[in-house]
Amino acid sequence: MSSSQSNGQDGKIAVGVAGFGWMGRVHTQAYARLRHHYPDLGLAPVLATVADEVPGRADEAAAQFGFETATTDWHDIETDSTIGAVSITAPNFLHRSIGTAMIEAGKHIWIEKPVGLSADDARAVAVAADKAGVQTAVGFNYRNAPAVEEAKALIESGEIGAVTHARFRFFSDYAAHPDGALSWRFERARGGNGVLGDLASHGADLLWYLLGDIDSLVADTAVFLPQRAKPTGATSGHALATGGELGPVENEDFVSSQIRLASGARATLEASRVSVGEQNAYGFEIHGTKGAVFWDFRRLGELGLSVGDRYQDQPVSTIFVGPKQGEYGAFQPGSASAMGYDDLKVIEAKRFMESIVLGKPVGATVWDAVRSAEVLDAMTRSVESGSWVRPGA
Repeated sequence: MSSSQSNGQDGKIAVGVAGFGWMGRVHTQAYARLRHHYPDLGLAPVLATVADEVPGRADEAAAQFGFETATTDWHDIETDSTIGAVSITAPNFLHRSIGTAMIEAGKHIWIEKPVGLSADDARAVAVAADKAGVQTAVGFNYRNAPAVEEAKALIESGEIGAVTHARFRFFSDYAAHPDGALSWRFERARGGNGVLGDLASHGADLLWYLLGDIDSLVADTAVFLPQRAKPTGATSGHALATGGELGPVENEDFVSSQIRLASGARATLEASRVSVGEQNAYGFEIHGTKGAVFWDFRRLGELGLSVGDRYQDQPVSTIFVGPKQGEYGAFQPGSASAMGYDDLKVIEAKRFMESIVLGKPVGATVWDAVRSAEVLDAMTRSVESGSWVRPGA
């Protein structure tokens, strides 16, 4: 593969994927689908190298998805001058080291949230990217939903009046089973702040995307399953482990936060990874002086909207998004045909490629991850102090 392919000079760019768990697979599939949904994008990713330290995993990925080479060492991607862009889908504790290394090697990066273990980690990656002049994308996929983009347009147009209060909720059961393996996700040194980085980071990004800056917050956290069995081998996804030695869960299962926005509005943000009966129950309720807007990820293409002049007993209508909203038209020709999670990652990949073509940010960047991480760090400080704190202060 020639170096011109890494620069996109012939309409192609060689890409590497560092880390091939579930999210590495999602990124790879998104790259493969780009030409189907965006034939006029102007830059086509070519799957060059996949790296994963688990023996055999990268080889299996290469055989299934068509990567040209496979390796157990992500440094092989870093040192390959023909690779122009990299997806970083490794565990959180590796985000900073892999991200800065790829950037310093002159590669554009698409990195998963939360981008490290703290705002300092995310900021180090963002500053390095600015210095190197490369583009970044970060995995805040929920803001890419056409219904969410329509909600943003409705709010900004004043359709629901001035926003008064809102609720953002990210509940899941992926760690609810008491036999869930004690993977890296539950370790402070490798998984960071638990459900804060995993789910509340999405909530913090959505809140800012829709409602603007946070002035201050107060938070509470809890660990409800304090011990788990250590796995006997490599884990993938949310594997179970029974009979093994028990170890401590070092990071948070749950967070709840009350938030004061710079606009004067109020909000709550809740996230849980141990909510029995909740599967990807992600969404928001936003209330204004004239109406309200509602979104539930499980009904991805629907938006609940209450507008009018009744104020009391005002009904809620269901809007089915269609080709005029966001990127919907690249996937379906008419309203109410369902989109899915993987489609949001295709949109993310498209915006990443666009940013490289245009030489400027398109969509969420690592600086958005910095902002989100500052909110999460503020939550941690609030729990420690028992008081209201300001993100970034």
